[in-house]
Amino acid sequence: MEHLTPKETEKFLQDNPKALFVDCRSEMEFLFVGHPAGALHVAWNDGPDWEINPHFTGEVRKFAGHATDRPVVLICRSGYRSVDAGSALEKAGFTRVYNVLHGFEGDLDNHHHRGSENGWRFEGLPWEQC
Repeated sequence: MEHLTPKETEKFLQDNPKALFVDCRSEMEFLFVGHPAGALHVAWNDGPDWEINPHFTGEVRKFAGHATDRPVVLICRSGYRSVDAGSALEKAGFTRVYNVLHGFEGDLDNHHHRGSENGWRFEGLPWEQC
């Protein structure tokens, strides 16, 4: 798995239009916090039990048209869940998996707030809210 900063991710997606951009946060995060413009949603885990989605790799495989060599870029809140999700994709045979460092909301600052130091939104990259 390769790791990209949010700005590197935006360039990678522009240069690789067939790449899948998958937001693997919960449905509530995706809908109410917002998500990168154009990102697909496939939750790695979700409430109320927060168990790992047993269909995660199958859902991504469908979006990829069953092509395991298609680039898959994963983003979550802070860049940690997406690493676990990426590892699962690699175990399932995906060969081009990328993780967005710092995720959509970024790391916690000294006041335990996100979005003030790094992340997709902090970088001013395109995002939307449902």
